[in-house]
Amino acid sequence: MTEPSPYWLRDNCPCGECRDPRNGQKLFQIADLPDDLTLAAQCELDGNLEVLWSDGHRSRYPLAWLHEEPEGDGRTEEGKRLWAAADFARGLPEADWAAYLADPAERAAVLAAVRRSGFAVLRGVPAVERQVLAVAESFGYVRVTNYGELFDVRVEPDPNNLAFTSAAIAPHTDNPYRDPVPTLQLLHCLENSATGGDSGLVDGFRAAAILREEAPEAFALLTRTPVPFVFRDRRTELRAERPLIDVDGLGRIREVRFNNRSFGTLRGEGRDAFYAAYRRFAAITLRPELQLTFRLDPGDCLVFDNTRLLHARTAFEQDGRRHLQGCYADLDALGSTLAVLHRGTAALDELAELFAGEGAGEYLGEEVTMAEHMLQAAAAAERAGAAPHLVAAALLHDLGHLVDAHGREAVSGRDLMRGQDNRHSDTGAARLAQWFGPEVTEPVRLHVAAKRYLCAVEPGYREKLSEASEYTLTVQGGPMSERQAAEFAELPGAADAVAVRRWDEQAKTAGAEVPGFEHYRPLLAALMR
Repeated sequence: MTEPSPYWLRDNCPCGECRDPRNGQKLFQIADLPDDLTLAAQCELDGNLEVLWSDGHRSRYPLAWLHEEPEGDGRTEEGKRLWAAADFARGLPEADWAAYLADPAERAAVLAAVRRSGFAVLRGVPAVERQVLAVAESFGYVRVTNYGELFDVRVEPDPNNLAFTSAAIAPHTDNPYRDPVPTLQLLHCLENSATGGDSGLVDGFRAAAILREEAPEAFALLTRTPVPFVFRDRRTELRAERPLIDVDGLGRIREVRFNNRSFGTLRGEGRDAFYAAYRRFAAITLRPELQLTFRLDPGDCLVFDNTRLLHARTAFEQDGRRHLQGCYADLDALGSTLAVLHRGTAALDELAELFAGEGAGEYLGEEVTMAEHMLQAAAAAERAGAAPHLVAAALLHDLGHLVDAHGREAVSGRDLMRGQDNRHSDTGAARLAQWFGPEVTEPVRLHVAAKRYLCAVEPGYREKLSEASEYTLTVQGGPMSERQAAEFAELPGAADAVAVRRWDEQAKTAGAEVPGFEHYRPLLAALMR
C-alpha cells in the first residue's frame, strides 16, 4: 500500500498510550512528536497495519479504518435530500409522539429526517402549553433568546415582530441578526381554528443550488457579501453581518440566512450587482414548485433546520384562534443524539450477532446453548417482575464467555472447562460498560461471586448445582470464607448479583420456549447511556 503521511498516521494512533481509552481524547500534543518522525517498519497482519516508528513507538491501525470516507458534521448540502414540494406528494416525514418516545428506532428516523430533509412533524404531541420544550429536550437543549425559553405565535395587541400578527409571512429564516443563529426551530400547534394560517416551507439549500446552476456569478456574489441583519425593540438591539448564502472551504452550501424584515442597510460598493443577485435568489424561493404548504393541527409539532429551510405562513382571518408555541434549539445536540442512537443500534446489532453466532455454542457441559441459557435467565427475571436493569443483567450475564473486553471472540468458556478461571464476569462487565451503567454491569461482574457467596451462606444451595456448575465453582475459588461472604454482602450490587445468580441457576432447561433476543431490544435500548 502507499505509505501514508507519518504525522497524520501517528496523530491518529489509537493505542492506550496515545488516547484515553474512556473517551478517545489524545494524550499528547502534535508538537510533542519528533521533527524527524518516520515509519521505521510496517506490515499488514490480521486485517491491521502494524507500524514501528522511528522513536520506538508501536501502532496498530485497522485497514478498513485507513480507507474510511470523512464523516463531516452533517451541516453542508452533501448527503442531504434537496427537495421540491412534489417530493412530498405521498406525505411529510412524520411520526407519532408516543411511538417516538417509546422506540429508539422511530426517534432516530425522525431526527435523521431533520438532518436529511431539514424537517419532520411529530403528531399527537399533547396540546398543552410548554410541551414544545419537552419536544426539544427529547433530543437536545432549549436555546433561550430575548423571546424567552419559548414564544407564543398568536395575534398580540402590541407586537414586536410581524410573526405576532395575522399578516402573511414570506419565506424566511429566523434570527439572522444573531451570531450564532439558532440552528433549529420548533413550532407546536395548540389551536388553529382560524381561516387561513397555513404553514409553508422552502428548501433554502435547493433554492441556492438552483441559483448556483442558473446564475453562478450571482451565487458567488451572495456567498461573499456580508449582509447587515438588525433587530431592535425596547429592550434589545442585535446585529450580525453574514452572507445570505454561506459555503464551507470546499464550496458546499452550509447555511442560508434570509429575512427581508431584518435586512439592514447595505453600504459600500457593488450594491447594484448585489441587489440584482438578491432579487434573483428571492424570486427562486417564491417559485410555486419549491413551496411546500400544509396545515398544522392541534398536537402537531414541526421541527426544522433554521439554517436551511425558509418557513412561511399564509394570512389568516381573526374568525377563530390560531396559537402556536415555539422555541429554538440546535443541530449539534440533535446530531449528537442521533449519533448515540445509531451507536446504540450498532451495539444491539453486535449483541444480536453474538447470540446468533457464538451463543449457539454449548454452555459449559449443560444441555442448552449459551444463548438459550442467557435468554432463559432473562425470561425468569421477567416472570419475577424484575426491574429492567436486572432483566438486562440476566440476559447478558455470561457475555464474557462469548467475547472479551475488546470485542474479540472469546475462547474463555472452553478455558473454564479445562480448569482455568476465565474471569468471564469481569470481561463481560468491562465489555458492557461502554454501553450500560453500573446498574447493569455490576450484577454481571458479581454474578460468579454471588454463586460462591450463596454456597457459603445458604444451606442446601450447593446441593442443587448441576454437575457442570459444581465443577466451575471449584475452578472459580469454591465457597467464600465467612469473612469474604460478609464483605461481599456489603457491596452495593450484591443483592442484584444474587438475584441474577438465582435466575442463572433456573436457566438450563433444554427446549424451553422463551422470547428471543429481539424481544429485549427496546429494554436494552432504553438502558443504554
